[in-house]
Amino acid sequence: MPRTAPNISPLLDSQTLARLEGLELRARRIVEGYVAGLHRSPYQGFSNEFAEHREYAPGDDLRYVDWKVFGKSDRFYLKQFEEETNLICYLLLDVSESMQYQSPGASLSKLAYGQCAAAALAYLVLHQRDAVGLVTFDDDVRQLIRPSSSPTQLKQLLQVMEQTSATRKTRTGPIFHDLAERLARRGIVVIISDLFDDVDALLAGLKHFRHRRHDVVVFHVFDPAEIDFPFQNVTMFKGLEALGEVVTEPRSLRAAYQSEIRSFVKKVRTGCRAQQIDYLTIRTDQPLDTVLTTFLSARKKRVK
Repeated sequence: MPRTAPNISPLLDSQTLARLEGLELRARRIVEGYVAGLHRSPYQGFSNEFAEHREYAPGDDLRYVDWKVFGKSDRFYLKQFEEETNLICYLLLDVSESMQYQSPGASLSKLAYGQCAAAALAYLVLHQRDAVGLVTFDDDVRQLIRPSSSPTQLKQLLQVMEQTSATRKTRTGPIFHDLAERLARRGIVVIISDLFDDVDALLAGLKHFRHRRHDVVVFHVFDPAEIDFPFQNVTMFKGLEALGEVVTEPRSLRAAYQSEIRSFVKKVRTGCRAQQIDYLTIRTDQPLDTVLTTFLSARKKRVK
């Protein structure tokens, strides 16, 4: 029997479908003029189309040494070839319990916002006829959809994201080490997460991706209340990821809390920049099209 695209409509409520359909239209408006920001891949593989030579480095595959060049120059150079697929994009979406947070004034939870961002990026990549895959993770890998450039790939990714429940803790370090070994083909790894985990372990995991020669992008997602801390009256704070509950007077904590958040963000940002990782702080009250347009425009300028 012929394979057909999965019908996801019965699995999603009308509001969710409308949001994701609207997101696809929004992504289509963003794509023109900015898609090159993602597309200028620095990677070259060993397919059939010759690209250029580069000097041999210890550990390189000797099968690709150009012996004619060696005979003329007495130096080792490797033939490099263009990838058959110009770009592979791996979307890593945090689905841990803390991503469920949605303050009273926010229109979306961090998870819903992250799903929308992942959907938009998937649309952009597929629009280029490149391959995109998805990983959902918390303290383990929950779903891993292998990269594909098939027209049905977006529907599959949306279905997986909408069926995700966020109930477990975050464990970014070990997860990133595991995925760095499992994502065999080099590409762009886009991480969408609030990164509420041990920063040293997180940065070690990100370094592993870079060691495997992936290009890495981090979208650090916050609810506005997590940054502004707007609470005024005595409040019960319910900890996510098994952190318990505490009743406190928030005005007395605001300065110390915001100082800790700034320190956390600075440490992550500095660690990312030291490893040449693109880092972007995102608030869920920021329009997604503005966020992606700004990011892609900046990236386009950087990779020229």
